[in-house]
Amino acid sequence: MIRRKLLAGAAALAFAFATAVPAFADPDDDATYSEQEITHAAAGFFGTTTEAAAKAVQRVFRDLGQPDAYIKGDEGSGAVIVGERYGSGWLIRKNHEPKKVFWKGPSIGFDLGGNASKCFTLVYNLKDEHRLYQRFPGVEGTIYFVAGIGVIYMRSGGVTLAPMRTGVGWRAGINAQYQVYSERRDWFPF
Repeated sequence: MIRRKLLAGAAALAFAFATAVPAFADPDDDATYSEQEITHAAAGFFGTTTEAAAKAVQRVFRDLGQPDAYIKGDEGSGAVIVGERYGSGWLIRKNHEPKKVFWKGPSIGFDLGGNASKCFTLVYNLKDEHRLYQRFPGVEGTIYFVAGIGVIYMRSGGVTLAPMRTGVGWRAGINAQYQVYSERRDWFPF
């Protein structure tokens, strides 16, 4: 008898939790992008074939999974041992209006040359757009003679960025760098 009451109470409690949990779920939890959505968006942005964009996207999805946002924009950079990078673009999130963002950052290393790039950045664990406005350190190795898609990963404060770049220019080397994202353009590189 006591056993039946305990089982009935446990079943009622389990039912209550099962029906209550969806009411507390974050509506943006399922606001991620599929591999197909990102591949089509990247191919359209880069102006490449879907197959070429898919190779870069597949690699990032295998490593990091589905992003909850992406940034598409343009940037320019140059270096003679010490370098600078400046860019601007649009932060795209499901169920949100696109938001203009800017980025900049210095670099130092065995790096020489300059380039202009289209940059398509996958953003992971953003949750709130203000988490983007911080400094993201990274290491980049580049041999950038003509077009090609390169990817690096940068992490800070629980947010991961995976910038994919393609562009023109002549730049070769390896550097340590960081990028700072902001809501306004600022030409001071630090």
